[in-house]
Amino acid sequence: MLDWLKNINKEHPDFWKNYLTKFETKPNRFVVISTETSGLNPEKDVILSLGAFGVVDNNIVIKDSFEAVLLQYKFLHDNNLSNEFIVESKMLKLLEEDALQGLIDFIGNAVLVGHHINFDIEMINAGLERLDCGRLKNEALDVDMMYRKLKDINDKQFSLDDLSEIYKIPKSDRNSPSEDAYRIALLFLKLKSRLGIK
Repeated sequence: MLDWLKNINKEHPDFWKNYLTKFETKPNRFVVISTETSGLNPEKDVILSLGAFGVVDNNIVIKDSFEAVLLQYKFLHDNNLSNEFIVESKMLKLLEEDALQGLIDFIGNAVLVGHHINFDIEMINAGLERLDCGRLKNEALDVDMMYRKLKDINDKQFSLDDLSEIYKIPKSDRNSPSEDAYRIALLFLKLKSRLGIK
């Protein structure tokens, strides 16, 4: 049976229905997002932690943020991995279902921004699929693609560290999705103004 046909009469969770209604209006903010994952395969790997910041009127709104460690016990157990990071982290710890619901409520209809954002979106979509939800509907912008468009470069990709060095954005010793999201947000504001994005 075709996938879309199976989903026609599927009953989605209330938070997902609420999310879909938000697209009746135009977005008035950007949300910069970064995920830490167990690997690079959305079908087998999971999100371990994530961080996000709202950007409104060319300002990173620190109070408008979301950060969580996802309690992925089954994945860790099945792959014989330690949960040391989860135990020692001071970040909010949530089950995947609660973390994704919180993230969806947080992002609303915002335009998503990230570094290689399509990967983050695919990882989130894989988690949403496990919750019987659809796929993210948000528009998305990628700072690597924005930089390459600005410089007319088609044959090379740039890491977050490369872009941070180019724009003299310091790297934190604390490596976390929230730190990365903040660096991406700073890059985004610089690139957004140069590309004339409103």
